[in-house]
This record gives sequence, structure tokens and C-alpha cells, in this order.
Amino acid sequence: MEYHKTRDILHVMNLLGHRNIENTLIYTQLISYEVDEYHSAVAKSIDGARKLVEEGFDYVCQKDDLMLFRKRK
Repeated sequence: MEYHKTRDILHVMNLLGHRNIENTLIYTQLISYEVDEYHSAVAKSIDGARKLVEEGFDYVCQKDDLMLFRKRK
């Protein structure tokens, strides 16, 4: 899941403590994500954004005074 989130195979390799990248590649292929589905949410304030982050939402971007968040279904 960490690789799917970061798309950084070297980060995952270090996180798992592997010396050989081939071992890490085996682990990253064990989980298949065929469809990316997300819940989305909008925050209008810092407190709203904080609550969404605490609920597991990831910050996506800001448009005008609105902050957009998403969380995998």
C-alpha cells in the first residue's frame, strides 16, 4: 500500500529493510489495485481540513478558499 501511495520503490525498499530490489518488487506486486475509487471532501477552514486529515483524508489541492481532500474507498 505504501508503494501505491508514494510510487517510490526505493522508499518502500528501505521501509521494508530489503537489500535487494527484487524482493521489494515481489511484495509490491502482491496487492493489485485495478480501480482507483475515492471519497472526496471539501474543507472551507483550517479546522475542517484538520478534521478531514484526522479521518484519513489526503490533501489534494486548493481552489480559491476551498481545500480538496480524498480518501480511498
